Amino acid sequence: MSETKPAIDPILTAVISNRIDGIVREMTNTLLRAARSAVINSARDFSCGICTADNELLACADGLPIHSFGASLQTATMCRLHDDIAEGDAFLHNDPFSGNTHPADHTFLVPVFVEGEHLFTAVAKAHQADIGNSLPTTYHVTAKDIYEEGALIFPAVRIQRAYEMNRDIVRMCEARIRAPAQWHGDFLAGLGAARIAERRLKELCAKYGKDVVKSFVTDWLNYSEQRMIHAVRRMPAAHVVNHGAHDPIEGVIPDGIPIKVDMAIDPEAALITVDLRDNIDNVDCGLNVSEACTISAVLTGIFNSLPPDIPKNAGTFRRVKMLLGDGKVIGRPSFPHSCSVATTNVADRLVNCVGAAMASLGEGHGVAEGGIGMGPGMAVISGRDPRDGSDYVNQLIIANNGGPASPRADGWVTYELPDGSGLTYRDSVEIDELKHPMRFHHVRLVAGSGGAGRFRGAPGGDVAYGPIDRPMTVIFPCDGQVTPPKGVRGGHDGTRAVAWHIRADGSTAPLPPATNITLQPGESIRGLDCSGGGYGDPLDRDPARVLHDVIEHWETVERAEAIYGVTLVAGGADGEPTVDADATTARRAALKAAHST
Repeated sequence: MSETKPAIDPILTAVISNRIDGIVREMTNTLLRAARSAVINSARDFSCGICTADNELLACADGLPIHSFGASLQTATMCRLHDDIAEGDAFLHNDPFSGNTHPADHTFLVPVFVEGEHLFTAVAKAHQADIGNSLPTTYHVTAKDIYEEGALIFPAVRIQRAYEMNRDIVRMCEARIRAPAQWHGDFLAGLGAARIAERRLKELCAKYGKDVVKSFVTDWLNYSEQRMIHAVRRMPAAHVVNHGAHDPIEGVIPDGIPIKVDMAIDPEAALITVDLRDNIDNVDCGLNVSEACTISAVLTGIFNSLPPDIPKNAGTFRRVKMLLGDGKVIGRPSFPHSCSVATTNVADRLVNCVGAAMASLGEGHGVAEGGIGMGPGMAVISGRDPRDGSDYVNQLIIANNGGPASPRADGWVTYELPDGSGLTYRDSVEIDELKHPMRFHHVRLVAGSGGAGRFRGAPGGDVAYGPIDRPMTVIFPCDGQVTPPKGVRGGHDGTRAVAWHIRADGSTAPLPPATNITLQPGESIRGLDCSGGGYGDPLDRDPARVLHDVIEHWETVERAEAIYGVTLVAGGADGEPTVDADATTARRAALKAAHST
């Protein structure tokens, strides 16, 4: 009698898939609660996931897209470099040339064994406050290569064997990293999150049986692929070429970085092909995009245009074919070019390019471009804390960078960056001030800054801060000061980023995109974030939405009239304005007539 595969019904499939997502969320909670640095425990710049033993992404729950979608490249490196993987092992991986995003993302890989068989690999990735770079920043935009960058690199290095820690690795990091105790706390939190997954996956297999769980994996990935097939077949056949650009940076990339996305939609084959080979060669700075970030950015732009309940895993990825070049600024970088800023800047532009390309398929498709720019609100700050004499270093994530408008909704206000798509948290001002000797002067939205449209891009933010009584170094690699996020299908562009140094006497000086400045007591830094682009003609926006935006101080009365064609008059409840329907109809007709000539 032939052996039959254990049957899995739809209900059990749904139960197990949600159980696995629950394991990933427990990993997330563990890392969030146990980490020490604010970039992890306040801003949540980390992601967790589970890959299969044959290196396919199974689940990433609410992990950041830029971190998660290429995770299987790292587990594949672990398997390739180690032919003696065993239960109790754990590996540290941050090498951008063998599957990681960029060196600042320390990734903990724990192979999970059930009845002696390697079934899964738990993945916990967290952006570190410091990684031993030559400058106190994890975004070293001016580094000509990885040697000038200076980070410690771990290409799937074994840190535990039989659950025993390799203290040599820990000592290496503690000797090099500027805040060693803080880093060690984050190190243990990341490892602990991966070990939590190991325990829970073993419990899952004990409850349902190893063979049932293995069959589930196959069925779940196949089901996910079918969902993607259905979604692609609802798209129109198209060949789209879209262009974008990273801003010039004097002395680094004086001409900027052009970006080209060549996309083909084949509904009959249910396949999306993205060709990125016609992009420029690697640049001699930290803006090269690693393979993992290239893959993740493209998938992020595509998923932003799909129904949100389509699973994000290796099954759906099968319907996206990517053509990448070697030695390219976008694709597969060549050693030793620096990928220090691989997760943001150019990757964010790539997310935007893909989403906007999808918008050209027709009404109801794609999204506008989201706010970009790692300005003062996302700077790495460092200095010496007078309270205990210790060195501190941390990345702020207090910016909001307005989210892009979509065919169905306004932009998300706390979007942060396209690579995270609103999944990171914004820092707590109070926690940042408790952890570091600094004061925030204001954190606020900028009224009237969102890209206008039938659906509006989210407004940009305005943040200012400075040290209390000791110098503080502020480093950031801001994009978006020249080329703003674009609107689509008649939507208006978002606003540009800008930053200033505010001296002790109150005078101000503009700051360049690549800023490395030491603020003295009494000085401060201020930055305006980019806003999101709009989707559709602003004259088609529901006047009630325009009124709401004005009341909430997200829009101005002047823009309501000039751009949206909505006439507001006094007389509403509590002194608030109301819409003059007749005047609005006439005003919009006049504006549309003027636009058509």
